[in-house]
Amino acid sequence: MTDTSNNIDRGGLSQEELDALVASSDTGGRGATGNVGLFLTLVALAWSLFQLWIASPIPFIVGWGVFNDTESRSIHLAFAIFLAFAAFPSARTKFQIGLGIVVPVVLAFLFMVAAKDSTATWWIPLIALVVVAAVVLGSPKDRIPVWEWALAVVAACAALYLFVYYRDISGRVGAPITQDYVVAVIGIMLLLEATRRALGPALMIVASVFLVYTVLGPNMPSIIAHKGNSLSEIVNHQWITTEGVFGIALGVSTGFVFLFVLFGSLLDRAGAGNYFIQVAFSLMGHMKGGPAKAAVVSSAMTGLISGSSIANVVTTGTFTIPLMKKVGFSSEKAGAVEVASSVNGQIMPPVMGAAAFLMVEYVGIPYFDVVKHAFLPAVISYIALVYIVHLEALKAGMEGLPRAYVPKPIVQRLIGIAFTIAAICGISFAVYYGMGWIRPAFPNSAGYIIFAFITAIYVGLLYVASKEEPLELDDPNAPVTALPMPGPTIRSGLHFILPVVVLVWALMVDRLSPGLSAFWATTYMVFILLTQRPLTAMMRGEGTIAAAIREGGRDLIDGLETGARNMIGIGIATATAGIIVGAVSQTGVGSALADVVEVLSGGNILAILFLTAILSLILGMGLPTTANYIVVSALLAPVIVTLGQQNGLIVPLIAVHLFVFYFGIMADVTPPVGLASFAAAAVSGGDPIKTGVIAFFYSLRTAALPFLFIFNTELLLIDVTMGQGIFVFIVATIAMLLFAAATQGWFLAKNRIYETVALLLIAFTLFRPGFWMDMVSPPYSEEAPSDIAAAALATPVGEDLRIRVAGVNDLGDPIEFVAVLEIQEGATGEERLENAGLAFRNDGDAMFIDDVGYDSAASQAGLDWDQEVLRVLRPVGQPSKYLMFIPALLLLGLVVFLQRGRNARVTRKTASA
Repeated sequence: MTDTSNNIDRGGLSQEELDALVASSDTGGRGATGNVGLFLTLVALAWSLFQLWIASPIPFIVGWGVFNDTESRSIHLAFAIFLAFAAFPSARTKFQIGLGIVVPVVLAFLFMVAAKDSTATWWIPLIALVVVAAVVLGSPKDRIPVWEWALAVVAACAALYLFVYYRDISGRVGAPITQDYVVAVIGIMLLLEATRRALGPALMIVASVFLVYTVLGPNMPSIIAHKGNSLSEIVNHQWITTEGVFGIALGVSTGFVFLFVLFGSLLDRAGAGNYFIQVAFSLMGHMKGGPAKAAVVSSAMTGLISGSSIANVVTTGTFTIPLMKKVGFSSEKAGAVEVASSVNGQIMPPVMGAAAFLMVEYVGIPYFDVVKHAFLPAVISYIALVYIVHLEALKAGMEGLPRAYVPKPIVQRLIGIAFTIAAICGISFAVYYGMGWIRPAFPNSAGYIIFAFITAIYVGLLYVASKEEPLELDDPNAPVTALPMPGPTIRSGLHFILPVVVLVWALMVDRLSPGLSAFWATTYMVFILLTQRPLTAMMRGEGTIAAAIREGGRDLIDGLETGARNMIGIGIATATAGIIVGAVSQTGVGSALADVVEVLSGGNILAILFLTAILSLILGMGLPTTANYIVVSALLAPVIVTLGQQNGLIVPLIAVHLFVFYFGIMADVTPPVGLASFAAAAVSGGDPIKTGVIAFFYSLRTAALPFLFIFNTELLLIDVTMGQGIFVFIVATIAMLLFAAATQGWFLAKNRIYETVALLLIAFTLFRPGFWMDMVSPPYSEEAPSDIAAAALATPVGEDLRIRVAGVNDLGDPIEFVAVLEIQEGATGEERLENAGLAFRNDGDAMFIDDVGYDSAASQAGLDWDQEVLRVLRPVGQPSKYLMFIPALLLLGLVVFLQRGRNARVTRKTASA
């Protein structure tokens, strides 16, 4: 195969223009060359090496170069903000330039108001004037002017302030000095300007609005008003401590995200991205609408190693979109398929656009549990997207691309598949149990033994790959004679799976931290980059080993540089999102937002979820994945938890965070700001708004899933056995396929309106059979508060008794909510309640909680003394909710009968004609 990708017809954009599109969004649009370009490369390399250093055990072994979390975050942000000013030129659109002028001026005014004459403020407008001057002067894309260097250096010094003066600052927390004021104001203004350059206007505007809200709280409408914060409080909270900019989000970026992004960059540089695309095409390109199905699968695989939906669109879309158009997809539909599949890469574990690691910190559960809970919805969503593509192919009568071989009979293929699955299972068990004894048997040298074992496998797989032709992307606009052969294509890159094996092993078997796991996987990836070219040259007898070694070194340097450049936007985004998180914690706006949502929804739980989804979409517009999740989780996750509990819906925190994350991700698709849709349209030559609208309809399955797993947490594999998990996966997949068929208007034939309604009803019933069963046979019996002891006695030990209480929250405001109390052992109802930590008193006809035991089941349920018991809900026996599958399947059979009959009549008419 020959690489003619530069000649591909991409809607008028050359490969260089597409690279520039990705660069302007992810890695920096300024193409400095010569000594300046070399210097920026060295800075990026230094950043990557620094991150590898702090993630490794080496500093603790040698006793030097050990940094605490605050110091690491300070250095991390210094690298990010320096490269943001150096790599991203100032000028974008006139609107953004205007924003770069207005925001510093507004912030200067705010900070002077917040100072309240307690400190000299003459220097604040001077700082704003310097920032505005730099924006007005602008900067070219091919060089870095002096004032840009000055901004980069000053911004980096402001970020390094916590590292340099760490001991001094720790001794005066809460009492900033003038130097702290100056550095914090400079830091915040330059951070927002870096955000504008690297990420566009959305996040800059949102962060600025929250700073305005922080200062002008007393002037806000009464429902969201607060006392307002002084400049001293803002400086201390946002910059000098780890509550704001240097908070959890930047910590996750420093400790986990960088290494995973670097790992993905090195893996892609080694050739894994090309390998994934070719494998997907070899396996699926012959099917109806095959290129589109291959685009979905290749984007899913690329999404595993990519932190950017835009980069994913351009990387895989360059090849897949022209081929989709070739088999009959319109420009907009081809772009929409690529957008839907690329954006979904952000919900696919183990990386999830860095959100997985943030969830570990915000939800407080192990990384393995986050992956487990997020896995099933992501897989179901991708299967449904493949089915949507299949339906589009059926509608248009599309065919696949010609195979490269004559397929074997179906029986032989099934035997081959079964043998392959058995072989994989056998290898998996051999590796798991064969390697499982190594660590306890050789605790000090287990790492070396495992490395030698994996390296032996690597050499063997590389030998197999060396016998195949090297994979290169063909020109998708050239005449397609045949797809690549599946066997040779798969064998040509099996060694790329080994670093992923190392990663998964470290995370899920050794249970190392995500940061340390990524370090070992990245280290092994470095080993592969340095050795795969020379070893392949030796095995092929090409005699160019020295050149191959040099190429491997260049690949490594390029991968380290690209990894750092890919992190510029994420580092800036997490720091700026920290301003928003800090403002939320400083002002209490979260509880105020809950009041707003409750007023607008009228307390209806579905209305609450819809409003939260819409707010997540709005807040997520124009934000990168990581900042997107930080913002929506900080603002809206507590809203669902609080209002859900008040309205009797007890939702696990991980379900809430996945809910807001899914809808934040949808903003990458949704017009008018769907950045991924604009990128896909640039490749396809289609209309970006139309592409975004079609992609939105393709993504409705992703929008439906969060509502479903909020009410049916089995989809997140919460409290289910392995057998139940498999059952849930099968049923949920069928339900999602039926939902996709309903929304696309096509099942076995074109749907009639009543058939679409029936399919939606069937899908809902399969997803949530308990909804109908609860209507037929309520799961709880309502008891009077005075009968709570009898209700506790009637509830089996370990089951939950629901108690609706009225009291006050932490702010002294009245509140009602439902507490879930796990019943403890006891001979009587009174003993069971006492063992759960509860004591009651009667006051006339009312019953109040008189005491709650410390760290008891009652305390963990949120109960407190002096709360009034309003209702008691005792669980009662209920028929199996899965009985509701029977009418659903009968209705499905009727739809199948009607559509098959219609198809048969059409076939007879066609034959007679």
